[in-house]
Amino acid sequence: MTDFKAEDNTGTIPVQDRHQIDEAALSTFMKDSVSGFEGPLKLEEFAGGQSNPTYLLTTPGARYVLRRKPPGELLKSAHAVDREYKVLTALADADVPTAKTYALCTDESVIGTWFYVMEYLEGRVIWDSAEGPYSPKQRFEIWDAANQAVAKLHLVDYKAVGLSDFGKESDYIARQLSRWGGQYEYTKTIDNPYMDHLLEYLPNNIPSSTDCTVVHGDLQIANMMMHAERNEVIGLLDWELSTLGCPLADFAYLCRPYRDALRGVDLDALGIPSEAAFVEAYCKRTGRAGIENWDYYLAFNMFKMAAILQGIAKRVLDGTAASQHAEAAGAGAFDMAKLAWAQIDSSVVID
Repeated sequence: MTDFKAEDNTGTIPVQDRHQIDEAALSTFMKDSVSGFEGPLKLEEFAGGQSNPTYLLTTPGARYVLRRKPPGELLKSAHAVDREYKVLTALADADVPTAKTYALCTDESVIGTWFYVMEYLEGRVIWDSAEGPYSPKQRFEIWDAANQAVAKLHLVDYKAVGLSDFGKESDYIARQLSRWGGQYEYTKTIDNPYMDHLLEYLPNNIPSSTDCTVVHGDLQIANMMMHAERNEVIGLLDWELSTLGCPLADFAYLCRPYRDALRGVDLDALGIPSEAAFVEAYCKRTGRAGIENWDYYLAFNMFKMAAILQGIAKRVLDGTAASQHAEAAGAGAFDMAKLAWAQIDSSVVID
């Protein structure tokens, strides 16, 4: 058995005041909707996550996970737990690591917002895949496992699994730019010239591609559940942004750290594959000769992250952010936009 540390496990905290749930009402729903459920029920809240509050439900004989929309006024189309439920249910029999779903509730009278219940996966969330307590060999295995899981997702025949209506099959990047650009403008709190540059450049230089797959929309190692003992992905988590779209843009989101947190880092010493090797492994697994316009896809995803961070900052002001660390995350919107523009304009100096 590999010597993993306790901090690898996903941590829980007592349910925060603003995320309290009527346990009696939830227990009634579980009895009616989840086969084999037997109380009493204990609730805890997972500490991680910025968007949809997530809970650990424990009974004497089983454990479950509940994901809900946060309370309060929300952005249009955000916190789409029903979409998460749909894609997870559809992928249950595909060769993609996912949790089993049990029930979706769209009756707000039960706990106050929409939610769904899914399987609890016994494993580890790797919050820090660069500096965590891993050997170079373990770290390589973690990164390669993430690469493999994403490749498996992008090889799924979305029509065969019943997801033909999960999104439009074309113009993914254009639609994403419109969506995130609009949400950025809606949540804007300070002037950001780098976002202004990106909003002008990105829509006018979209690479031509007809590829369409199920895309996760928030691919990062911290959104993957690793096996408790092996460096193997057993579940892709946080499907709120999933849809049909461009797999190259989706994969590039996973690769953002190479141009951000891992800039100037000795990857060899850590055991992390180089950016070129990581891209090559994905291409081999998905049958591609290579990826053109790679810098554009990275800039696009950094732009999206900047918009997400700005949204988090706004939710802090509105009191709807789920994470205790949301305020710090929102503060990075300006710097992320600057880094995104640096992928397009090499004259931009990144400190």
